[in-house]
Amino acid sequence: MGNSYAGQLRSARFEEVLHNSIEASLRSNTVVPRPVFSQLYLETEQLFMQDGRTFNDDEEDEDGSESNSPPIPYQMKPPPEGCCTTDGFCQAGKDLRLSSLASENLDVPPGFMPVGVKSPSLPDNLLVCAVDRRFLPDERGRNALLGFSGNCLGCGEKGFRYFTEFSNHINLKLSTQPKKQKHLKYHLYRNNQGMLVKGTPICWRGNDVRIRQIRASLSEGHLTLDERPSNPALANPALANPALAHPSHTAGSATGSHVEPQTADAPTTLINGNHTAASSIAQPPLSQSGPGRPSVTGPPTNAGPPKKRHKGWSPDSSANTLTESAGKSAQSSLSLSALSVTSVITNGARSETTAVQSSSRGSASQLSPPEVSVTVPDQLLHTCRLQPVIFKGHGPLPQLTGNTNDVLISSLLQSCYLSSQTLPRVYQHYGPSPIQPLSAEMQILLTVYYLVQLGTEQVPLIEDLEQIFMRSWRESHLSEIRQFQQSQTQGAQGRHYGIEVPASLPGLPQHLSLPPQSQQPLTPSQLPWLAQLAASSCGEGVVVLGEDVKSLAQGLLQMFSRLVDGRLENTNYVVIIVTSPGQETQSCVVVTGKHQCRALAESMFSPNEGLKEISHQLHTGAAQELIHFCNSLGQDGNMDFLLDSASVEHEASPSSSSQALAEEKTPKATNSPKDGPSPKDLQTSSLKDTPSPKETASSPKTPCLEYRVEWREVRPIQLAVARKLLSHVCAIADSSTQNLDLGSFNRVSFLILVPPSEVSFRQTVLHLWSSGVLQELGSSEQEFASQREAERYVVKMDQSAQSRIDKLLQEAQSNSYTLYILVHDHAHWDISSTFYSSTDGSLGLVDRLLNSRQVKDATNILILHVTSFPFALQTQCTRISPYNEIHWPSAFSNDVDLYHERTRYFGVSELLESTRSGSSLPLMRYDSSFESMTSTLEERFPKLHSAVIRTTVLVQQYCVALMAASGKISSSHNLHKHTSVETMEIVQSLLTAVQQCPTRHGHMVLLRIPSLALAAWAHRRLSRVRRQLGMEDSFEIILGNPSQALTIGQTFTDQIKIWLKIQDAEWVPHTYLELEALPCILILSGAEPLGESLPRSLKYCDLRVISCSYLQRTTLEQELGLAAYLVKAESRPPHDPGPGSDLIESDPEKLSSTDNEEEEGQENGDSPSQSSQSVQPCPDSKTVDPPPSRITTSPNVPKETLDNLQSPSKAQVQLQPQTSSQSYFQTTSNFQSQPQVQGYPHVQLISQQQAQLQGQSQPASQTNIQSYNQTATQQQPVSQPQNPSKSASSDSSSPRASSPNLSCSWARGLSRPPSVLLPRALYDIITASDSSGLPRCTSFLPHISVAWASSFRPLLSKMMTCTEQSLYYRQWTVPRSYHMDNSNRTEGRTDNFHPRRLLLSGPPQVGKTGAYLHFLGLLSRMLIRLMEVDIYDDEDIHCTAEAEGVQYHPPNAPWPNTEVMKTMPFVYTVHDPKYDDISIVYCPGFKPRVDGNPVRQEDVYLRRRTSRIKLSKYAAYNTYHHCEQCHQYLGFNPRYQMYESTLHAFTFTHLLLGEDIQLYFIIPKSKEHYFSFSQPGGQLESMRLPLTSDWSPDCIKSPIFTPTTGRHEHGLFNLYHAMDGASHLHILVVKEYEMAVYKKYWPNHIMLVLPTVFNGAGIGAAHFLIKELSYHNLELERSRRVEGGSPSVDVWPFIILADDSCVMWNAVDNDKLSCPAERAVSLKQVLQHMEACPDLAQYGLCGIRKWNSRGVTGVKQWEPFSRGHVHDFLLLNVDRSQNVQYDQNRFTCHDVDFTLRLHSAGLLVCRFNNFSVMKKQIAIGGYRAFIIKTKMTDVSTSVGPSQYICAPDSKHLFLASPAQLLLEKYLQHTSQKLFPLSTKNYTHPVLSVDCYLNLGPEVTVCFVSSRPHCINISTAGLLFSGLLLCFPDTFVTSGFLKKFTFLKGATLCVISADRSSLRQTVGRLELEEQWRFRLSDEFQTANAKEDRPLFFLTGKHI
Repeated sequence: MGNSYAGQLRSARFEEVLHNSIEASLRSNTVVPRPVFSQLYLETEQLFMQDGRTFNDDEEDEDGSESNSPPIPYQMKPPPEGCCTTDGFCQAGKDLRLSSLASENLDVPPGFMPVGVKSPSLPDNLLVCAVDRRFLPDERGRNALLGFSGNCLGCGEKGFRYFTEFSNHINLKLSTQPKKQKHLKYHLYRNNQGMLVKGTPICWRGNDVRIRQIRASLSEGHLTLDERPSNPALANPALANPALAHPSHTAGSATGSHVEPQTADAPTTLINGNHTAASSIAQPPLSQSGPGRPSVTGPPTNAGPPKKRHKGWSPDSSANTLTESAGKSAQSSLSLSALSVTSVITNGARSETTAVQSSSRGSASQLSPPEVSVTVPDQLLHTCRLQPVIFKGHGPLPQLTGNTNDVLISSLLQSCYLSSQTLPRVYQHYGPSPIQPLSAEMQILLTVYYLVQLGTEQVPLIEDLEQIFMRSWRESHLSEIRQFQQSQTQGAQGRHYGIEVPASLPGLPQHLSLPPQSQQPLTPSQLPWLAQLAASSCGEGVVVLGEDVKSLAQGLLQMFSRLVDGRLENTNYVVIIVTSPGQETQSCVVVTGKHQCRALAESMFSPNEGLKEISHQLHTGAAQELIHFCNSLGQDGNMDFLLDSASVEHEASPSSSSQALAEEKTPKATNSPKDGPSPKDLQTSSLKDTPSPKETASSPKTPCLEYRVEWREVRPIQLAVARKLLSHVCAIADSSTQNLDLGSFNRVSFLILVPPSEVSFRQTVLHLWSSGVLQELGSSEQEFASQREAERYVVKMDQSAQSRIDKLLQEAQSNSYTLYILVHDHAHWDISSTFYSSTDGSLGLVDRLLNSRQVKDATNILILHVTSFPFALQTQCTRISPYNEIHWPSAFSNDVDLYHERTRYFGVSELLESTRSGSSLPLMRYDSSFESMTSTLEERFPKLHSAVIRTTVLVQQYCVALMAASGKISSSHNLHKHTSVETMEIVQSLLTAVQQCPTRHGHMVLLRIPSLALAAWAHRRLSRVRRQLGMEDSFEIILGNPSQALTIGQTFTDQIKIWLKIQDAEWVPHTYLELEALPCILILSGAEPLGESLPRSLKYCDLRVISCSYLQRTTLEQELGLAAYLVKAESRPPHDPGPGSDLIESDPEKLSSTDNEEEEGQENGDSPSQSSQSVQPCPDSKTVDPPPSRITTSPNVPKETLDNLQSPSKAQVQLQPQTSSQSYFQTTSNFQSQPQVQGYPHVQLISQQQAQLQGQSQPASQTNIQSYNQTATQQQPVSQPQNPSKSASSDSSSPRASSPNLSCSWARGLSRPPSVLLPRALYDIITASDSSGLPRCTSFLPHISVAWASSFRPLLSKMMTCTEQSLYYRQWTVPRSYHMDNSNRTEGRTDNFHPRRLLLSGPPQVGKTGAYLHFLGLLSRMLIRLMEVDIYDDEDIHCTAEAEGVQYHPPNAPWPNTEVMKTMPFVYTVHDPKYDDISIVYCPGFKPRVDGNPVRQEDVYLRRRTSRIKLSKYAAYNTYHHCEQCHQYLGFNPRYQMYESTLHAFTFTHLLLGEDIQLYFIIPKSKEHYFSFSQPGGQLESMRLPLTSDWSPDCIKSPIFTPTTGRHEHGLFNLYHAMDGASHLHILVVKEYEMAVYKKYWPNHIMLVLPTVFNGAGIGAAHFLIKELSYHNLELERSRRVEGGSPSVDVWPFIILADDSCVMWNAVDNDKLSCPAERAVSLKQVLQHMEACPDLAQYGLCGIRKWNSRGVTGVKQWEPFSRGHVHDFLLLNVDRSQNVQYDQNRFTCHDVDFTLRLHSAGLLVCRFNNFSVMKKQIAIGGYRAFIIKTKMTDVSTSVGPSQYICAPDSKHLFLASPAQLLLEKYLQHTSQKLFPLSTKNYTHPVLSVDCYLNLGPEVTVCFVSSRPHCINISTAGLLFSGLLLCFPDTFVTSGFLKKFTFLKGATLCVISADRSSLRQTVGRLELEEQWRFRLSDEFQTANAKEDRPLFFLTGKHI
């Protein structure tokens, strides 16, 4: 190591210590070097600097112009005279140099930051200025506002708005146009000493360098935009998805998450062979600000265009247009991050990492000087049988020439390096201590450590490496980060949805590094030997070329030389490190391991490209050798020969067999991957040789009673989710944004969008048809309409969808009263941007249709996205508000069933749990035997895609298993060793189940083969084997092609029809759900599942051939979601399936080792050698490998032979406890504790059925059967079979096992989830956990179309809810350029959400379809409910039995005749049903019913009879109604601002009040024309009233007063529709304390605010004040008119008193009185008709009838007008009723009292019976909602009516209610005690003088007036049972009272305001002459003295 180090070793023996330390760290669980290097050996080494400038200064000085032309000379504006022009000083003469201001205390305003300005005249210094941070880019080079805003820190001048002006001020003296991007160079910060120092460069140059490179290459004659290939390469999949087959699983690496270190989509471009990578701005030069703290100067690139559009740039020439326009198909287009994106390759064949032929025609980077080219050796792939992968690291890669097709290049590692050095802005500028990224040297050393710890079969995962970088960085800056987090906690919660980096970083090794101040830097000269020292611990696994390598080219030449010579045979990775003094460190990593190279090469395909490559290999016959190889069974013969010999017995057609054989041997991929096999091929393969239906298709003699399917049931949790959806829709409608007006819609229509899968389409149609939603929406009147009716509401997202959605848009525009719901099911499937949609148009449709302007702007279209994997829709640019997300709730909380479900969901997490429990066989496992076979063949066929090899092996295993299980092949061929135990078990279970059930119920086996070409070949192959074995009737083989309909044989269709009891002869199954209990193998193809639900008979989910290359969370979970299941809730926990285990299923033998072969497979295709019978550990797989002789037996071997073969050692191994936390890098002696499949504690048994199946000639004896049953019972307790679950995807399929009929294997299996078989690589990934305890797959990139926003992000937490996960992804993921949400970016906004867009997410197969269908029904019912209101519908009370015979008016008379009205008798009796709990008013002609009326409770109005009535178009509305017509009415007038109103005081005097009353009017600006002011804006004088002679068809003359309390939301104050748009004056009368809330909800309404003293008053006070104010205003208006020259009598004297619950008005149709009917009319029509009445001024009070459903039907004699009581809606003549006032103290019955006094005064009262008013039931607020409570608010007590009064001067519990209210309530409830003679005694009423008070329904009250000339009933001969005097005035005299006669013992009650007036009244009226009083008969209300109680005195008549 010599003297090349600045820091020398401190002792001679220390090298040994160092080596031991490194080795110890390598064997530890962490992947980062211990700090022993910097701690013990290394001393500071200063980086080489020249003239104090960093290496990048020269580059930064280059002109930033985007043109290649020379810069235009720039003439600066001459400085003003007398100003300073010295360099480094501003024009004011103040020093700006950093060296001078470093220690100064500078004034940097909030929002500004210090910035270093580069001056050409001062190359060694920076000028300091303050710049508004909004005009500077973030760490990604984005979000800088255009323009400039800065301050001079020298002279303090502020407000520079132009950089040109500012550059003049600071004397930059430029020769070119000043640009902030060119001269604002560095961030400045204060170091630990408080000195201002230079920090990281400002990230301006995101695209500039790349654009210059592109244009330079274009100017040299290379590929231009017009010369792009017609089929440009797709985005680089490898970069975005390092889906690598065997990832590492150390304790350290397991903490990593799937990391894509990017912040934006910046393209890496290959133009005519040139690597013009964005990341080749290269390893950023370092500007050291401290020892070991290199700063990143090469920031991530900016994908967008330059901020300012100079003449050299146009929208069509942006970098994105060139680099990202390479068409991306589907989700398959993968571009890596911000640092490497789509590449454009001239051949268009593969992506950027494809072939390095690219490099042969140009330099690798235009930023570095040309290097010596490297020639790739010829025949490299043929010689070495591998294709090396070169990972670019630090520095540019040299040009490769020669055989470049045999080498792959990836920028993935380079991007990871750059991303990990891009610090977030919050860390860059925090505090005095800088937080710096990892140095390049530390990154390289960490990379070597990571590679060293990888296993021989593991493939590097870039996510692991990135997390290692992050952990190392966090540990080295732990104190700074924690300090920053503590200061930012409050702000971060609001800004980042509350997600922040945890204080204790998860999984962070505590020994990683020392605190920053004591940490020594790692120097370039020390790096090579440290890396070699680290690599030495793993032998030849990792080779480091460093010390003697002077360039990357030299290192690559050495690597190729060693590779060709075979010296790297055992080497997986070669790390090349170049360190030269004065230059930056360069590096690259070359992957040379065969397994790793294959996995990396395949991961570089996009998913679609991979499928095309597979199809190409099949089409060209490349797989033919493999198929022939697999067909050979070695010594056991050839498969085709054996099958032919077996088929002879079944008389198979030789021609057909030979034809089928030819097809199998030459698998043609004539169909494109999207087409699949034609229907004709399908029919030929599945139906051609199917025999005619046999007895199996007919009903058996002993049918299985287990089968039952239910389609319509909705589970409780689905109902809960539907209601949750509905509540979110209501929340949108209730918000103040007015984005959805539910009240304006009268019906619902919908369209369900599904992926282009025929089965998914039919499945959704089936659910919709069976859900009853169509019948509920009125679309189909027939209960069982054809399913074609449902097809109109479901559309596949293919080319046909365009016309369907266009039609819906047209309907939505023309039907504004219909709410349209667009349900986007399986919403994660197509999220491609329209711009990047594929050429066939199948992708990008969602973006084009759902995100169109028409859909976005349509206010009656609501979009519901439904998906199991919402991650792709949860990005920083999402269109869905986080408040509009609905997550599927958990059905269980702490094992408590929250929804009383009969089922328990079994999903991905439960599958993972089953792998961690040691009590039974895991439901998810891998097949080691299969993995061993495929691994051997992958080495033999290096050019074939692994999917082709794996599928071929799997199909061969199934074929061999079918041959072995059929018994048609001689046992001498020993077929069992050519298949695996897992495959044999699957096949035997499939065949056995059918034989067990009398009705031939069976299981489904799902075989997932993504490639359509391979799936079609597998279908043909398996069908041929089945046919040749004569097993066509045993099970069906189904090819699931997304683009084609389901096709099965007629035999099986007949079986299903019998099971489902379907009579339709034409019926065929269309969905997989309808295949319930059908024994079949379903080959499900397609790049990804498209939402197809599987039946509950699914038993095995075989995923052994799915791709391991694309590791995104969505990709993995949707494959595992195929096995999701609903099991019986009462069954055993999922991790202990109990009776669902394979033993109790009587399935074939289940071995614990799943047939792991220890030895390598032989080249000749023979099975692994059977070398040993002993149990030996396997170093590689760490599994136990039993010999094949013990795994399988010939068909004739009895099962006990096999049982006895299990050795004690094997049993002991099997029963070892499993520990999933053990390191994967332990020695082989710990193999027992590995969490592998080998630890299953199951006894190896062969069931009775297997014995029968294998040897029909030698059935097992009864003893054997019994011993088997006993053994199985002992090993696995048998419980009763559980009822199977319903269909998971909705409520469709629900077969139930009704009885413990163990003969039906299908029924037993329904209580057990399916088993899942995975590839070993995926199994290892999925079952591993990260540091937070979550499965590793949850920390992967969530979707292929999104990217991580930053490497500096926390991991997902195990405690996160679904909502918190959503917020996490919204903060930390960004959409890629081809994501549809990428266009949703808005400058300066982060919440660009669509207001009518919802997201429903839930696990796969959980029932989302049923939930949202039920939601549609609920929404429809709610809209109908919103269009309906509860109307009081009580019949009139106290109606006389005999009808009068006098007809006063003709039935069709429009108006009353005054003279006739005077002759009509006044009806004293109250008929309004709301008053059925009051005292009857005595009327001589009235005879009450004998039974009387039942006494009702206080809240009677809440329980009165109501009817649901649909709102008419003339209804009044509350505040929840928001239609467009009402906007101006409600205050949305463009002329006035909302809430713009003024407060006006108005004072008047009234004798009864004794003082001046000051009222307040709140008058909106838009309503001021209704009032008269002393001057504009001056004193309010009066409210303008029209003249009697005025009339307008669009105007109402009478002002409308509505007193209201407690109903600011629910009061019906919106009269716009009720008035039919007519002009009217509406005034709300509110209490003072409610003024603000009413003003808030009704900003455009005039309000009359009652005085403060009326805050506790009742309705009487409001009506009193309204009436008296109106009369006062009438006088003022008359005076004003007289002054104007008009006669005073012409002023309109009427007002309207309306209740706040009047909702609709009706009129009797006069033309149909023979059959009278009512119709809805507008309030305008009612009022205009009443106002037009002749002689209306003669009436004191008019009203209309109260509506009830009985109406006018059955009325023999219709009287259009009547005299009697009127309520709720009154037309009051304030002029004629001047002398009759409302009682201001009354709380109840005030209108009855007023009407009686008005009539007694001689005024006409008229009720218009031809009109009726409907009153809405409003249970909130109102004047009847008074609560009587005690004054001691802290005591909760119930107060009864008897406590409302007390004796004067007594100690009593005082009440906090008004005295009048207490008195009225006391008299109402206790009058039968007060007036005992009056109870139920109609003929002897209580005499009430000048006042009506309610004495309860059992007491009759006779009202008389004491006024002179009054009208009273005749009381001659009438004996009264009581006398009530309430505040008697001077008109009541003793002589007046002596006119009336009383019963002996009658009761007297005198009420007064105080005790003295009470005594005076008794004396004045001489009451003691006829009434006897006692001292104890005096009472008061239970009020305190300050509350002014009322007093009353009772007495008895003598």
